This record gives sequence, structure tokens and C-alpha cells, in this order.
Amino acid sequence: MTDVPHVLVAGHRNQTIAYCHALQNAGVMPEPLEESSVSINTYTGLLLPGGGDIAPSLFHCDNLGSRNIDIDLDKQQFALLDAFVQAQKPILGICKGLQLINLYFNGTLIQDLPNAPLHAWDLTDSTHLTHATPGSFIDLLYGRAMITNSAHHQGVGAPGKGIHIVQLSTPDHVVEAICHASLPIIALQWHPERLFCPDGSLIFRHFASMCQVFILKSFS
Repeated sequence: MTDVPHVLVAGHRNQTIAYCHALQNAGVMPEPLEESSVSINTYTGLLLPGGGDIAPSLFHCDNLGSRNIDIDLDKQQFALLDAFVQAQKPILGICKGLQLINLYFNGTLIQDLPNAPLHAWDLTDSTHLTHATPGSFIDLLYGRAMITNSAHHQGVGAPGKGIHIVQLSTPDHVVEAICHASLPIIALQWHPERLFCPDGSLIFRHFASMCQVFILKSFS
């Protein structure tokens, strides 16, 4: 393992271009999925990107509004998430990635938000005000209040074991960011890879620093 973090981006190459560019700009070497079988040993961290909805059968629920499902990718993402969690390597989840993380830790998913139009993509991202938990990584990067973008119709229900909610949308209290109590895991419901004001790159630089800390611990 070199001193440049190598991050596995757990999505198809043609669907993860913006995430890879954002990681590169933060000083990280991104690698999108190329094979069905992946060894995590050469990677410092994992990015779970946005995408379609998660197959409800994988979290033992009926379909109550989920769509654009790729169950094979879902299974692969859950398997990779498990491997990186067991290795205690840094993980960043974005949009669908946040939902995968919460479900992995036995949280629940709202398959169609009551106020979904406020958050859904409609020719462009929606935007709205949010508030962060004092002292959280969101607060430290952006302050207590910030405008985020949105492109989703699902969201966190009950938080999973060890999951802390650290950011909520102001209008309707939809979960906008989470972190794990003891593992190097952060996740956002919004899309920093295409947020310019405020500066979404702060998230990727923060994740890069998490990866650098892991490297230093590995060499110590």
C-alpha cells in the first residue's frame, strides 16, 4: 500500500465519472468496479455512490415504491461494504450509499418519502436548507446550517446500530448525513460531487484525510 490512497468506487465506470473526478481532485486514486470479484487488500477505502433503489428483498420488505433496481450490483455493494467494515477501512456513502450503510447496520429505509418532491431530481437537483449536529463532521466542515442539493425519493427510517444522524433537512427532518460511532464511516444523502456552493469538495478532502490516517496507522 502506497502513501496515495486507493479508493474503490463501487459502481459501474460509466456511472461513476463525477465521483472519480472528485476523488482525484482530493488527491485520491479512484478505481471503479471492473470485475465481479474484487480483493479489497489493495484499497485504502470504499466509496458507495448514488444510483437506483435497493432491492427490497435484500432487506426483507415488500416493494413499497422502489424502482430502477439492479439487484446484482446491490448484492456486490453489500458484500464489499461488509468486507471494508470488517477491515475497519474508511467508507464514504453518497445517496444510495448512505441507505446501503444504514441497512447494513440493521436500520430501516423509507421507500418513498411523504415529501419526496422536495428532494427529488427534476431536470436539475433540488436544493433546501439543512442543519447539522454540533461538533459533527458536517458542522466542522460547513457550520450548523447549509444548503444541500438532493436527487432522491427514499430516505433513512430508523438509524442502524452504531449509526449517528448528524444532519437533517430543515423543512421535513429527512436524514441528510450519518456517521458511525466507532468506525471510519461517513455518509451523505446529498451529492457533494456536483455541489459547488457550498463547496462539495470539502467532503472528498475530509474522506482523503480519513484514508491517510488509515495508512499511517497501518504503517505504525
